[in-house]
Parts: sequence; C-alpha cells; structure tokens
Amino acid sequence: MTIAPPRTLTDFIDQVGGRAACLAMSRDPNAKVSILLFPPGAARPAYAAKVPTTDSAARSVEREAEQLAEVGALDLGPVSATIPKVVATVEHLGRPVLVMTAMPGRSMLAAYHSWRHTARRATVTADFAAAAGWLAGLQDAGAGSGSVSLAQVLDGVADAISRRFGREPGADADLAGLADLRERLTGYRTPPTVVHGDFWLGNLMVQDGRVLGVIDWESARTAGPPIRDLARFVTSYSLYLDRHTRPGHRVSGHPGLRAGRWGAGVEYAIDGAGWYPELARAFVMTGLERLGVPRSCWRDVLLADLATIAATADHDDFARNHLRLYRRLTGRDS
Repeated sequence: MTIAPPRTLTDFIDQVGGRAACLAMSRDPNAKVSILLFPPGAARPAYAAKVPTTDSAARSVEREAEQLAEVGALDLGPVSATIPKVVATVEHLGRPVLVMTAMPGRSMLAAYHSWRHTARRATVTADFAAAAGWLAGLQDAGAGSGSVSLAQVLDGVADAISRRFGREPGADADLAGLADLRERLTGYRTPPTVVHGDFWLGNLMVQDGRVLGVIDWESARTAGPPIRDLARFVTSYSLYLDRHTRPGHRVSGHPGLRAGRWGAGVEYAIDGAGWYPELARAFVMTGLERLGVPRSCWRDVLLADLATIAATADHDDFARNHLRLYRRLTGRDS
C-alpha cells in the first residue's frame, strides 16, 4: 500500500482507513501506547504505531527508530523478514510517533499465560527451541569482525546501581561483587553481533513453533556482546513461572518451585533441580558454546543480566527487586 507522507498520527490513520486497535499500555512510568492499523478489509494489521506518553518515552521512540534504521540496513538474510521496517515518523500531541510494519504471529507471552502452558515440558521446550533458532539466525547473520569481551554487558552497570541504590544497605558489597563478576567475565570473548537488547517472550511473535517477528528494538545494537539476549530470554521466562499460583503453594509442573518470594522462578532456574532448570541452563550453555565461550560461564552470564536490569529498568520497584534477587543468588541477602 503506497501512501503520501503524513504529518500527524491522525493523518496517517485517516490515510490507511480501515480499523485501528489500541493495545494495553504497559505499567512503566514512561509508557508507550501501541496502535495496530488494519487497512480496509484486511484480517491482520499492516502497521503498528508506537505513541509515547511522556518526554522520556518520546526519546525511547526516537532511539527505536534510529536502531531499526541501522539494523534494517544490514543484510541479515531470512531474519530480516522478522524485523519491523520503519514506515514513517509522525507526530501526536507534539511528540514523535514511530510507525512500523506490523509483525505476523501471536505474542509468545499470550501462550505463556494460557492454562498450564508453563507446566508442560513439551510446550516450554518448544518456546525455548523457537527462541534459540531465531537468536542463532540473528547472531550468525549479524556477526562482525574482531571480538568483544563478555564483560561489556556490565558497562556502566555498577555506576548506575551506585547512583540508584548507593544509599541503601549493602551498596558497597554490591559494587564489590559486580567488580568480581566483571573480572570473571573479562577474559572471555565472542564475535560482536547484532543485539536486540530486550529479548524477552513479550517481544516474540510466534506461530507453529517459529518466531515470525521480534518487536521493540529501542535497546538494540548493531555490534555488541550477544550473551545479553541469551540471558534475557531465560531470566524473563523464569520470572513469571509462579504468576498463577497462590503464595506458599507448589507450582504445577515444577515440584522444586514454590510460589511466594519475588523472583522464585529465576532462583529455581539457576540453582534448582528438575527439567525446567536443566532446559534453561542448556539454552544458555548451548548458545555460549556456539559463540565459542565455555559453557561454565552460564551462571555468571545470568547474574550479569539481573544486575543489568537492576541498573536500567524504568520502574524503580522492578529494578530494586532484581537487585535483591541478584544479592540472594550471590549469597548476600536472605
């Protein structure tokens, strides 16, 4: 469909015609509203518009437009078809709105929260296999020359945590522990690759066991340490395993997991026993091996991701809970 460049979101919607669907807004302090646009008679959306609700969110929208343009300029083979293309940048209430091509498929998060999905080994294994296949394709096609240290995933993390939580008890120990973690990761190197930066199940659009689209590229890099995406999928998938279980009760399908404490699913994945922890660790270890890194780094890679979320998450409570989880897993908090 060819349309003249519009100036505002309203103009764009008018030119597309058809129907519009507004998706649920996130709980982040600087949320973006996603609007799907259906041309007349179309069964699936052709465009997705991301509308910022604050000035900070507007800067995130601008970053995503820049990152999508840079990634879109690369030859990523079949993976390119799974990445949104920038259609236009328009305005709404004085802020920029990013309009992209809409991705096919259904969010993996929707299936994840369906009845007993995460209790069944087969369905969870299929999710991990789909994510692993797409990520391997991105990293193989998007690999650059030279090498990057695994420790780069922690660039700026200690400073950010110090600014954010430096006055809280245990802050000095946090910084010392992060220095040790960084030192352990420094000696391991991988080729730089395209990095999505927020590779969690809510950003994966799937169908018939395949990833058909990956959205939300504002944290992407065209050349960075690929372990960030490996770790983020595991920590995010694990975090909500107990979401539908009453506190104190065992989580269906996971005898070693009891609901109640925030982050219990991540602790289970990293230090627990059972089919799910084995699957989660294997996902990271296999990815590390493919990248030429010893499998033994898997735990430090996951710890680094928790620290990164504590440093960068928009929501303060979400960030603080990740820091407390990091402390528990490093033996510094009960």
